[in-house]
Order: sequence, then structure tokens, then C-alpha cells
Amino acid sequence: MQLTTVEFQSKCLELMEHVKENHEEVIITKDGKPVAKLISVEEETAGPLFGFMKGTVKINGDIFAPLNET
Repeated sequence: MQLTTVEFQSKCLELMEHVKENHEEVIITKDGKPVAKLISVEEETAGPLFGFMKGTVKINGDIFAPLNET
């Protein structure tokens, strides 16, 4: 959806609600050229603190065996 700055000013709150509900972008133009984009913000959900790196480490060999250093 594209709107001029004048249209955006008159319908700002209504457009913000529309974007929030429908996740649709609104391009705001001035003199026929795009100047801004109104998009919805997706809330980030925090993942679990413990176990978030599960599966990222690879163990080669026996980690409990002596090192045989001399």
C-alpha cells in the first residue's frame, strides 16, 4: 500500500492499527518518491537460558582419558 504524506497524516492511527493486525507494509511518499516505510514490529520471544547451545559442540575421542604427556 502506498500513501502520500498528506494521506498518512490524516489516517496515521488507523494505518498503524491496520499494519499491526495485517502485517502489511505501508510506503509513504512525498512528491511521488518513497520516503518512509511503516511496518509491524514482531516481538522477540526469549529462548531458554540453559541448553540454548545444545548440539553445537562435537567431542572427538575420550575426554576422560589421560593425555599421555611426558
